[in-house]
Amino acid sequence: MANDTFMNAKEAAAALEISLPTLYAYVSRGLIRSEPGSGKSRARRYSRVDVEALQTRKALRQNPAQAAESALHWGSPVLASAVTLIENGRFYYRGQDAVLLSQTAEFGAVASLLWRDSLNSSDLFPPRLPLSLQLRLAEVQPLLQSLPLFNRFQVLLPLLAEHDLAAYDLAETAVCQTGARLLHLLTWAATGKPLQGGLAAALQQAWVPDKPSCQPLLNTALVLCADHELNVSAFAARVVASSQANPYAVVQAGLAALQGALHGGHTERVVALLREVRSVAEVRPVVAARLRRGETIPGFGHPLYPNGDPRGKLLLDLIVAEFMGETAVPIIQEFIQTMAEATGQLPTIDLGLAALAVVAKLPVGAPLALFALGRTAGWLGQAIEQYKENQLIRPRARYVGKRPN
Repeated sequence: MANDTFMNAKEAAAALEISLPTLYAYVSRGLIRSEPGSGKSRARRYSRVDVEALQTRKALRQNPAQAAESALHWGSPVLASAVTLIENGRFYYRGQDAVLLSQTAEFGAVASLLWRDSLNSSDLFPPRLPLSLQLRLAEVQPLLQSLPLFNRFQVLLPLLAEHDLAAYDLAETAVCQTGARLLHLLTWAATGKPLQGGLAAALQQAWVPDKPSCQPLLNTALVLCADHELNVSAFAARVVASSQANPYAVVQAGLAALQGALHGGHTERVVALLREVRSVAEVRPVVAARLRRGETIPGFGHPLYPNGDPRGKLLLDLIVAEFMGETAVPIIQEFIQTMAEATGQLPTIDLGLAALAVVAKLPVGAPLALFALGRTAGWLGQAIEQYKENQLIRPRARYVGKRPN
């Protein structure tokens, strides 16, 4: 880390209003990171980010009501989880770099990692579907294929839930198996065909059969979307899981939250923006007009990644490398450069998903469908943790209405 991200021992202790021995105790407990300094003394330096986080926690403890409210809006952590860590501009699935995993591991293996801390998914995928599920899915396929991609998922789950009695077993192993079935069913709904191999391969063969090079890109997108800590859909899924509802209900809750315009549904706004502009020359006028009107530019800027969303960066880098000759690529690059100059905002995963859909000519609704398929793995990983907690999530409201007479 750069020098301005560190403090010496006296500075850190003074900022926290504690003694040096207490500071060292915080370090030993893992609350503050430190490393040897440079120079002859090699005096240890202490992470400014960690010190500031402890200052915030201390202030919030002194005002519990404020703490509760701020925690629900990009605030302090409210639930313990071992699934995903977001730290220093990177994110990790059970301690493994998610960006690296997206380039080296198949999505099914990453789902297994999120569910049970193992990349070995050979006993989960492709899953065996009970005959009752297969027959019911075959019955509803004509209906599903007449619907937009994302709506297929929402319609499918309540139609099949009653035919999967094993889903009511909430033991970890059983939920992992149910999760594999759910991913199979959702992929079948998206492609119209049973799952034979990997999910990314099934999507590529159904959506862009003439572009086999899209398979690794689709796999990367699925892995990058798999989980992202307590986002709104993951929190919704955990709340539902806390009531001991089965995994079908958990995924339904996640889907309901994901479609919102401030979450996964944001991808539709990004696709509309990219389709609005037909040449590189049009990019700057479009951006300028929107900024003058006080509008935001969708697909840029993420509160957790002030230095850029690593998911969007990787996906866009791979898209540029694979589709350099496509007309949309220089337009997307011009958007990125213009936004960096005008606002300092960098691309998010939403722009990456939208760009993939536009450049590869994926079906309408593919970005949100990819987001949903990938995030289903994370919702179930969060649910498994919550099932083990066996505790209902039930916050209290701070009443601000009329008082009774």
